[in-house]
Amino acid sequence: MIRLLDFISFLIGLYMWVIIASVVMSWLIAFNVINAYNPFVRALWQGLNALTEPLQRPIRRMLPDLGGIDISPMILWLACLAIQYVVIDNLKDWLR
Repeated sequence: MIRLLDFISFLIGLYMWVIIASVVMSWLIAFNVINAYNPFVRALWQGLNALTEPLQRPIRRMLPDLGGIDISPMILWLACLAIQYVVIDNLKDWLR
């Protein structure tokens, strides 16, 4: 069971890197550093959005309007950290 929790923790850590990649790519697209019409960039952007949007959309609905600032990736990242370090670590201690 502890190996399963380690694997889940690894997947959460990997998902946190996907969130960071999505944020950085959105900045690069917004500031016209990379061309969103490039097929590779568009495919990568759609893939990152497909992975992050289902969890960010409910967070955005709960947040007040902050103008042009989107803090939903940061809240999602903090939630992943909380699950990884609080929930999973406590479950590991409980199972030992």
